[in-house]
Amino acid sequence: MNIALLIIFGFLGLSIYLGIMAQKGKEMSLEQWTVGGRGFGTIFIFLLMAGELYTTFTFLGGSGWAYGKGGPTFYMLTYGSIAYVISYWLLPAIWKYAKKHKLMSQADFFVNKYKSPFLGIVVAIVGVVALIPYLILQLKGLGIIVSEASYGLISSTAAIWIGVIAVTIYVMISGIHGSAWTAVIKDIMILGIVVFLGIYLPFHYYGGFQPMFEAIELTKPGFLALPDSGLSVSWFISTVLLTAMGYYMWPHTFGSIYSAQNAKVFRKNAIIMPVYQIVLLSVFFVGFAAILQVKGLEGADMDLSLLRLSMQTFDPWVVGIIGAAGLLTAIVPGSMILMATATLLSKNVYKVFVPTASDQQIAKLAKNLVPVVAIIALIFTFKGGDTLVSLLLMGYSLVTQLFPALVFSLAKKNFVTKQGAASGIIAGVATVAYVTISGTTIGTIFPSLPQFLKDLNVGVVALIINLVVTIIVSVVTASSSSIEKANENIA
Repeated sequence: MNIALLIIFGFLGLSIYLGIMAQKGKEMSLEQWTVGGRGFGTIFIFLLMAGELYTTFTFLGGSGWAYGKGGPTFYMLTYGSIAYVISYWLLPAIWKYAKKHKLMSQADFFVNKYKSPFLGIVVAIVGVVALIPYLILQLKGLGIIVSEASYGLISSTAAIWIGVIAVTIYVMISGIHGSAWTAVIKDIMILGIVVFLGIYLPFHYYGGFQPMFEAIELTKPGFLALPDSGLSVSWFISTVLLTAMGYYMWPHTFGSIYSAQNAKVFRKNAIIMPVYQIVLLSVFFVGFAAILQVKGLEGADMDLSLLRLSMQTFDPWVVGIIGAAGLLTAIVPGSMILMATATLLSKNVYKVFVPTASDQQIAKLAKNLVPVVAIIALIFTFKGGDTLVSLLLMGYSLVTQLFPALVFSLAKKNFVTKQGAASGIIAGVATVAYVTISGTTIGTIFPSLPQFLKDLNVGVVALIINLVVTIIVSVVTASSSSIEKANENIA
């Protein structure tokens, strides 16, 4: 066993210890387990949300896309900045309503706003379906990181199994408390290590940022710009729009909003969170530095660029620390995803069909569902798949379909009916599912369209269909409801 592997397992052991100890002195009711008793302050909310949003996608996917795609990678830097601005007004409104009605899951919000348990089931299913590829993303990243950083001593499959078992144990015991404490270690490490790599590697290999970009442009002219087709300007804008709206629509992120002490936490958070864009930019610099130093990575192997460049640059003990940081970027969001998925299935699906189930029974079921969800994710993980960024974009296309119904629900006079909200979400998700399964694009469906329309992100197209269906069905069902009430009054 080499020093790198010892360091990685050391941090894994520390994360398990912190995760288990986090529940000490607390009675793990469903409220404590899933939203931390609504007692987290600014620092914990900052670390928790950063832990959820800055994942193996940030660590490996960002550098992988910089390495393989070039200019289009900067969409990742853009959408987060827009999402933080939106969060300044959006998240306090969600928290206040959730606090008043004692909500514990994302689907609870829609159930209460639209007075429809059926809509809650729809939202829960959409959330679970979107979270599975997101969890797969974390597991794939975990396997890559541990296998590469251990110099092949631990296979990717073995690493994924070890990581899943560890996360499952402390999620079942401590819930969100374990995730929050592990996020403290993870965020300290990721900030220091990624910023260091993003500065050191360009200077080490090229003498600075400008010489690095000049060398890339000389070798691959136009690589750092947006192409005329494919990942073009219209793709960039539509993808930024989609992901900014979907940023807080992930069930585990939405649920963590409930854990805050007060609404002011989110406004402070919106001011602090842009600091993490520096981390993301640093990840890009690592990917760009690897282009001329680590050659031949294609397809899913592009995600290896950060680790491969680190391994040829640093001693094994440094690689071990980098690997440990990467491991934690998978464990923290992975734990939140497992918890959110289990909560949705137990509280917003099972509870609807078995209304007599007590809170204690629902809490027990949620904890028991954690290993079940983990095993399902493992099955899909081992079947192979796309790059980390592709998996994330597919999930975003799904969860963003919840955004219109959410925004309409916050209006003082919401004209959208429960039928309209459900129909719109289903129509949007069905569009995403069809395109994903069939492998079609806007260009293949409508080959005569201008190129800028062909390049639009299909998630935005699904969102437009969602919005149109929501409005039409709401107008029709609202009119029907008015006619029925008028007839009742006449009778």
